[in-house]
Amino acid sequence: MPRKRLTVVVTRQLPEPVETRMKELFDVELREDDRPMSRDELAAAMKRADVLVPTLTDRIDAGMLAGAGERLKLIANYGAGVDHIDIATARQRGVLVSNTPDVTAEDTADMTMALILAVTRRIPEGLALMQAGEWQGWSPTALLGGRIAGRRLGILGMGRIGQQVAARARAFGMQIHYHNRKRLHPDTEAAHEATYWESLDQMVARMDVISINCPHTPSTFHLMNARRLRLMKPDAVIVNTSRGEVIDENALTRMLRAGEIAGAGLDVFEHGTDVNPRLRALKNVVLLPHMASATHEGRIEMGEKVIINIKTFDDGHRPPDLVVPGML
Repeated sequence: MPRKRLTVVVTRQLPEPVETRMKELFDVELREDDRPMSRDELAAAMKRADVLVPTLTDRIDAGMLAGAGERLKLIANYGAGVDHIDIATARQRGVLVSNTPDVTAEDTADMTMALILAVTRRIPEGLALMQAGEWQGWSPTALLGGRIAGRRLGILGMGRIGQQVAARARAFGMQIHYHNRKRLHPDTEAAHEATYWESLDQMVARMDVISINCPHTPSTFHLMNARRLRLMKPDAVIVNTSRGEVIDENALTRMLRAGEIAGAGLDVFEHGTDVNPRLRALKNVVLLPHMASATHEGRIEMGEKVIINIKTFDDGHRPPDLVVPGML
């Protein structure tokens, strides 16, 4: 007698190849539109699923887990970041959590470099000029930006993404510096020609560009607070492709408006889609809609990892990308 297939509920639309493979393997409930589930919809989904496949738009806190019932056994997150899931409570209730690491590091690093160039070379201003039909021709002093070769890049978070950023920045001739929870192995440090700073304050005060590449945890919330932002040089820029909560957005906005920081490139924001309107009005800021990891290849690879995690669990084994409380 064939074994009963797992009931898998997916909270957002996924790439078609991923959804097709899920239908072949599981009793899967797919999302007909790409609208995020409401809290009530998510709570109901958790009650009828053996496996839930959420994304970062789904807030799964202790209250949600308490109401999930006994059926839910695995949360196979579609994405590497899991700060939207109460991992400790899930484990206490016997629910495993997996994620999809090592997939979009290169994509995110590419976008980090794109933001560094966009801010320092004033690309959005040039684009707006062209789109408005206001360009009057070349001028020796028009839209002057800054050369990034030779500049000091301070990477906050030298994990998979941070190291990919370092590799790209070196190709542009930038000097690599970093602050990390743990210092890298000397061989890795040497490969990136990277200088380690134990003191984040001292690094921030000396960099020309700061790149945020650390996850959002209680210890990194507002890691770049008003005091630390004031340590930055007036001609320095800051780029964030990680999590918006790492930067005090209001403090950053005030300093950008006052000219105390030269510019910023942000792909993520402290309050999600609720972006400070004063931030949107600034010419020295480049804002993107959380698209650093948005490539066809990356999204499909993420889905493939989700499927492997679910299938391995279904076969009675530990998911290869199991998240353990305190590991991030």
